[in-house]
Amino acid sequence: MKRIERLRQELEKLGLDAFLVQQPENRRYLTGFTGSAGTVIVTAEAALLLVDFRYTEQAGKQAPGFEVVQIKDALEKELPPFLERLGGKRWGFESAFVTVAQYEKLRPTFEAAGIALEGVENLVERLRAVKDEEELALLRQAIRLTDEAFAHFLEWVRPGVSESEAAWEIEKYIREHGGEGLAFPTIVGSGPNGAMPHHQAGERLLQPGEPIVVDMGAVYGGYHADMTRTIVLGEPDDQFWSIYNLVKEAQERAEAGIRAGMPCAEADRLAREVIEAAGYGERFGHGLGHGVGLGTHEPLRLSALSTDTLPAGATVTVEPGIYLPGWGGVRIEDVVWVQENGVEVLTRSTKEPIVAISRR
Repeated sequence: MKRIERLRQELEKLGLDAFLVQQPENRRYLTGFTGSAGTVIVTAEAALLLVDFRYTEQAGKQAPGFEVVQIKDALEKELPPFLERLGGKRWGFESAFVTVAQYEKLRPTFEAAGIALEGVENLVERLRAVKDEEELALLRQAIRLTDEAFAHFLEWVRPGVSESEAAWEIEKYIREHGGEGLAFPTIVGSGPNGAMPHHQAGERLLQPGEPIVVDMGAVYGGYHADMTRTIVLGEPDDQFWSIYNLVKEAQERAEAGIRAGMPCAEADRLAREVIEAAGYGERFGHGLGHGVGLGTHEPLRLSALSTDTLPAGATVTVEPGIYLPGWGGVRIEDVVWVQENGVEVLTRSTKEPIVAISRR
C-alpha cells in the first residue's frame, strides 16, 4: 500500500478529499487489478475498488488491500451512497482520461451531493514515473526478453522475407518465451519505409544493402520494453555509415550526459546538438525519448518542448533518429534508468548493424 500512501500525500497537498482513478495503467499500478474495467476511490482513510460482476472474484484476489464492491449500474448512479459515506468537499478525477461525456454524466451526481468535482492531470502518472524495486525487476525482465528476441531475429532474418514476416517472427518468439504479448505492433521499416518513424510492417521484401529499422518490445508482468535497432543485410552504402555513426554518437552523448534533476529539454538537446551540427536537424523530427513502464509511452517527455524534469528512479527511452525520404532511416533506442550521477543502460542488444548473409 506504499503507492496509495504516496497518492494520499499528493491529495493532501492539493487539498482534495478523494480521488477517482479509472485509467487502466493507473488502476493497475495502485491496486494490482488487471481487469479491463473498474473505478478506484482513494481518500485519507479508505481505498475502494468498484467493479462489475465479471471481476468481483478477480479483484478480491488481486487487490487484497482494497475494499472490493460489486456495482450493477452506471457509475454515476452507483456513486451517491459512497459520496454520502466518504464525504468531503472536493473530489478529483483524471482529466486527461475521463471524456467530456463521462464528466457530464458524473457532474450532476456530485452537485446533488454538494461536492466539487475537479480535474487533475497526470497525478498518478507522476507517481509512476519513479520505479520501485518490484517495477524495475519486471521491466528488466521485459527488456531481457526483448534482447533475446532480437538476438533470435538476427539469426533468422534474411533477404527476401517480408516486413510482416519479420515482425511475426519477433512476436512469435516473445510469446513462446514467456512474454504476455507485444508492447506495441512491431515496426519493421525496410529501405525507404524506414524514413517513416512509425511505419507499419507490410509486404515489402527485405533487400541486401539497405537500412532496416526494427522497433520492438515485449511485455512482462505488465511492464513494457521499447528498443530500436537499425540493421543492414550485407554491405551498406557509404551514406549508411555516415548516418548511422552520427545517430550512434548522438545517443552516446545523451546517455553519457543524462542525470537526475536535468530538465527533459536539456536531455533532448544533448543528442539534438550532435545531429544539428552535422546538418540533419530537420530530419530528427521527434523527441529524444519518453517514460516507459506499465505504458509504452508514459508522460515524461524528453523533447525540446518539455517542461518536465527527470527524477531519480525514472526509466526513459533514448532514441535519436535521422529519416531521409526516398532512402530510409536510422534510429537507435535504449531504455535507461536515471540516477543522481548518470544512467544505467538497461537495453543490452548489440548495436553492430551488419548482418552477414553469405550463408543464408
